[in-house]
Amino acid sequence: MAKFDDMHISPRLIHFIACGLLVGFWSPMVFSQNVRSSLPEATAERLPRWRGFNLLEKFHVQWSNGPYRESDFKLIHELGFNFVRLPMDYRIWIKDGDWNQFDEEQLEQIDQAVHWGQQYGIHVCLNFHRAPGYTVNSPKEPTDLWSDEATQQVCAKHWSTFARRYRDVPNRNLSFNLFNEPPDEAGEAFISVTEKMVTAIRREDPKRLIISDGLNWGQRPVPELKRLGIAQATRGYAPFDVTHYLASWVDGADRFPVPAWPRPVAHGVIYAPDKSGLTAEHRLPLSIHGSFSAATQMRFKVDTVSTKADFVVMADGKPIFEKLFTPGPGAGEWKTANYLSEWNTYQNVYDRSYSATIPVGTKRLELKVRDGDWISISEIAFASRDRAEDKLELSLEWGKPPARVQYDPAKTESPFQTSPMQGRQWLWETTVLPWVTAKESGIGVLVGEFGCYRQTPHTVTLAWMEDCLANWQRAEIGWSLWNFRGDFGVLDSHRSDVQYEDFHGHQLDRQMLDLLMKY
Repeated sequence: MAKFDDMHISPRLIHFIACGLLVGFWSPMVFSQNVRSSLPEATAERLPRWRGFNLLEKFHVQWSNGPYRESDFKLIHELGFNFVRLPMDYRIWIKDGDWNQFDEEQLEQIDQAVHWGQQYGIHVCLNFHRAPGYTVNSPKEPTDLWSDEATQQVCAKHWSTFARRYRDVPNRNLSFNLFNEPPDEAGEAFISVTEKMVTAIRREDPKRLIISDGLNWGQRPVPELKRLGIAQATRGYAPFDVTHYLASWVDGADRFPVPAWPRPVAHGVIYAPDKSGLTAEHRLPLSIHGSFSAATQMRFKVDTVSTKADFVVMADGKPIFEKLFTPGPGAGEWKTANYLSEWNTYQNVYDRSYSATIPVGTKRLELKVRDGDWISISEIAFASRDRAEDKLELSLEWGKPPARVQYDPAKTESPFQTSPMQGRQWLWETTVLPWVTAKESGIGVLVGEFGCYRQTPHTVTLAWMEDCLANWQRAEIGWSLWNFRGDFGVLDSHRSDVQYEDFHGHQLDRQMLDLLMKY
């Protein structure tokens, strides 16, 4: 064995070893060459197909702020994964709310996570989930990173501090992920601010691997950043009403339809024929083609009505239901009265079902607004004497053409079909293909976060996840589940529809783990 004075030991490595001796976790094999060399080289032009998890110990100063756990790194390594992303809140490492003063004790806990990454052969990606002047969480920052120069200088100071601290850690072990999910509204300012952060980092560490999330909350590549020599990251949260069903922090998630996967692409907002700002396709009725050979009862749930809607259901061109919906103040058929002062109108939430009888032999149904503004339908269902109700959940996304649906009651498992269906190919075309194009242009790509909240049915979660994972494998793109332990994770997710397995003091979702290990 070589003597220490025969070896090149960096100051940062000495710091890690000293910290290890103080806290009792260091052993002579901590930096074993076989573990360290197991990580692939990483460049901005070509990121490895890392696979792993987000760890949330520094995610929020008030409710997720503790030291990282060595046991997480050990288990992640033993299970065969090689990546962790650490989404962090900058308020954790500043003193007394002064963003120019750093708390060394908190920074050393991040040092320890970087150290454990080296020890266990796991790439560590540091992310400012809340940066000075920007966050997707509540509360908002008091200043705006994209427009305030003083805030930009402070943020650059924070990143340069991390760059100086880890300048001797190789890129195969460590990367910097600048900001979490920047919005499209940041625009050109986002590109300018990103360049300032890259400059600040490289002043301290010229070769550090840097990753920028794409715009539109990480969904859209930004080709203009390629000249900076940085990689980019996207997200795996589409469709959002599948991945965030009943998520308490998402406005309106309690009104998302019960998720299914794959599923029909069915939009339920129906517009008046003279509604401005829309194409002719958007102003068409919601149509259902089928063969109603038996007496059938139709049920549809009205979600929201804007201004007024002279609404009709037509069966082969003849009305079977007609109603003028006129939302207004006070009590009424609606559940909630919502006055929008900017448009001087009411958009009331009805959340109420209505019924109509479909004549035997009907081939085509149309739901239309003859006059008014718009109405949204969240459910359509059919039931007959010999058949339980078949229900189709409709998306309430604005600005999409109303659904074109085929209904075949003979197909017991999937009586509703649309073209296209949302499934693996839909995910590929809408969420992956733009990033394949970015890769082909010489931009390294990573899925920084993905997953389904625990309220999404487990069978749906696994089917959706497999389609995502298969697509990313096809595209040779790495991924990171949000999270390892918790509501999206493989451990301690508290799903009500999972048979958990005891695993090193945790409750393991074995089916989800097996699926992740498959890809």
